[in-house]
Amino acid sequence: MRIAVVAPSCPLKREAAEGVQAIAAARGDCELVFHPQCFSSAGHFAGPDAERLAAVREVLADPAIDAVWLARGGYGSNRIAEAAARDLPAAAKGKLVMGYSDGGFLLAALHKAGLEVAHGPMPSDVLRDGGEAAVGRALDWIVRRDAGALEGGLERPTFAFNLVVLSSLLGTALEPDFTDRELLIEEVDEEHYRLDRFLFHVTSQASVRKIRRLRLGRCAVKENDRPFGSDEETIARDWCARSGIPFGGRADIGHDAANKVVPFSLPA
Repeated sequence: MRIAVVAPSCPLKREAAEGVQAIAAARGDCELVFHPQCFSSAGHFAGPDAERLAAVREVLADPAIDAVWLARGGYGSNRIAEAAARDLPAAAKGKLVMGYSDGGFLLAALHKAGLEVAHGPMPSDVLRDGGEAAVGRALDWIVRRDAGALEGGLERPTFAFNLVVLSSLLGTALEPDFTDRELLIEEVDEEHYRLDRFLFHVTSQASVRKIRRLRLGRCAVKENDRPFGSDEETIARDWCARSGIPFGGRADIGHDAANKVVPFSLPA
């Protein structure tokens, strides 16, 4: 299997690319193709919008590529997501696209366009503690659709998003149809009061209130200047109760090496 790696947001560190290449080579069941754009730099981004968009469109259109792996998160995929999913070539339809964090904008757009997408570990995760296991889990799903890579309890079609990304895409052309879906959320580097604010916004949407239930992944919370008075699970339970959304407990996803894969289409 040939897997193309592109960076729709921020540049990928070369040591991450080298580490992931070594893991893939040792497995012997896939070939990683790092698009040169992964290492471009234009201010905050992995190249200007036009370069990042062109790279995503190129690998989606290439019939020799079987899957597309988003290199890392950061910020920037929202700036190209709608254009990336517009008028997709036939070759794009058979590919899996995987990533998470800021890549959620692109996953939402491509899923809406009919592609198979999944929230799951990215090449940049190899630099985390335990990152080799995260990369191996991602490749297990991309290459073999190994159910052992999946988040537990996936009983029906499920969306998984970073909470800030989810809040930001609501009301835009990228917003998915939440009807009867499970919704998994996770977050990193936000204070508890910000989680409260984002969950107010998300659970207040009529479209989100159509979900079957909400589950909370891991939230790496920053300390505020004074305690908020509630932890992340209490906050999530409170906003679910206020909005009439069933709270389904915790989910095994997050900005860490233990992050599990969540396909947006229910696996067979």
